[in-house]
Amino acid sequence: MELTMLTAQEFQSMIIAGADRLTENVDLINSLNVFPVPDGDTGTNMNMSFISGVEKLKENTSGHVGEASTALAKGLLMGARGNSGVILSQIFRGFSKAIEDQENVDAEYFVKAFAGGVESAYKAVMKPVEGTILTVARESALAGEQAAKNTTDIVEIMRAIVKGAGVALEKTTDMLPVLKQVGVVDSGGKGLLCLYEGFLSSLTGEVIISEDHSKKSEAHAHAVFEETNEHPMSMDDITFGYCTEIMVRIGNGPTVEKEFDYDEFRNILNEKGDSLLVVSDDEIAKVHIHTEDPGEIMQLGQEYGELIKIKVDNMREQVRDLETANQALSQQQTTAVAPKNYAVIAVAAGEGMTEMLKSIGIDVVLSGGQTMNPSTEDFVKAMESIPAERFILLPNNKNIIMAAEQAAEVIEKPAVVVPTRTVPEAISAIFAYNPEGTIEENRAAMSENIEMVSTGQITYAIRDTNLDGVEILKDEFMGIVDGKIILSEPLVENALYNTLDNMINDESEIVTIFIGEGGKEDLVEQVIEQLEATYSEVDFEVIQGDQPVYEYIMSVE
Repeated sequence: MELTMLTAQEFQSMIIAGADRLTENVDLINSLNVFPVPDGDTGTNMNMSFISGVEKLKENTSGHVGEASTALAKGLLMGARGNSGVILSQIFRGFSKAIEDQENVDAEYFVKAFAGGVESAYKAVMKPVEGTILTVARESALAGEQAAKNTTDIVEIMRAIVKGAGVALEKTTDMLPVLKQVGVVDSGGKGLLCLYEGFLSSLTGEVIISEDHSKKSEAHAHAVFEETNEHPMSMDDITFGYCTEIMVRIGNGPTVEKEFDYDEFRNILNEKGDSLLVVSDDEIAKVHIHTEDPGEIMQLGQEYGELIKIKVDNMREQVRDLETANQALSQQQTTAVAPKNYAVIAVAAGEGMTEMLKSIGIDVVLSGGQTMNPSTEDFVKAMESIPAERFILLPNNKNIIMAAEQAAEVIEKPAVVVPTRTVPEAISAIFAYNPEGTIEENRAAMSENIEMVSTGQITYAIRDTNLDGVEILKDEFMGIVDGKIILSEPLVENALYNTLDNMINDESEIVTIFIGEGGKEDLVEQVIEQLEATYSEVDFEVIQGDQPVYEYIMSVE
């Protein structure tokens, strides 16, 4: 059936179908990522970024396509992760700008949206590289424009866009030497194609079958560890060693010196490093850059507003780890590889918690926590399993600290315990970790960072009692803040809301809620909506932690 006008409901269905298609292909997209120093797995970053946009889109109930697309773009910008996520956010920022005034979208504006996305994405990247997601976005938009010359059917235009994206994706292998060396297509381009295939599937109701790139990706499984012992990237290729990301709330804070000017800000940053991406809207500016001086980038950001998020990765350290693994594989060593400087070991319960800790640099996550405390021997065995010169232990529970301290004394190599009592404290501590610092410097800095976060927990009472003046009844839900019970409520939603309301103050910037085994995402969304009415300047993040015992764990920074 011909579709000449796209409504808000059809637009939302199209976007959600694209998100589903992307989610289904995350592992495949990740497997195509050939660079040894990625900002993160491309598929994971694109998926988490787009999901953030979809969540904002679902909150929009206006029935206006332009307003819906603006909500999508805003959510994408705020949730953008890594290079691929930032570029994706810019594609849909330009997409939304082109149709922001349209209640419904016809074929002409449908094509303009994709073209606008290309223009915005290319503008965001200081030195665009062909053979990437940018190429796939451009060629698919051109294919849509060509189709629109002969039809006003949005479905047929979307077919052309998907076909154009697929043709462009296949060409990326020959456009970038590193892709040709490994024999894969560009991972970001594949992610964009998956989104577009989802769009088309929603519009037609058909199952879209695309080129299977999994066979090519199998050849990549050890692409950077070839028998020739050559890398697509080595230490010599790194001119600027710190992958730095900041998010600036424009115009806020005591350090503001200038009115924000996108071009001026971008040009200044271009002199400070490479791999620059700068994206912004009226409220937020996000920066990704490889630099030698992360502190200078932060100071430049503060001239325009307050920093609300900071992320810095030492890429040289990542390459050192990669080269160690490369040597081990290519030589097929049976003996241990040369030990690295540090290994960090933490304790957590729940698959989501474990994966999240590993994603921020924890080497080993011991399963444990409340009701299941790892032993001293567990810590010792974990340390003995890692070829490292020294160890940092994050117990993440007050009842595990002593076992960790004993393990640190037993092991023959230097080891220290940073006395974290919760996973949020461990996350805060790891941001102070310096792989080049001494073990005592790390212990001091990481311990100090624990004080920067407050942890809340929601669980149920197993008996009637009275603690610290709080009357607690069996099966009620207790709100715990930094280890102290502050309230007891019959309804879990009231316990979550009131506990967070108690934790958040005028200096709070980020609230993260980890959903446990007994928690519910829709309940969290309701509570966040209520809190945002009072705390409009606070950013809320939700992570599926899967932790037992505590329905919800919250951190406030």
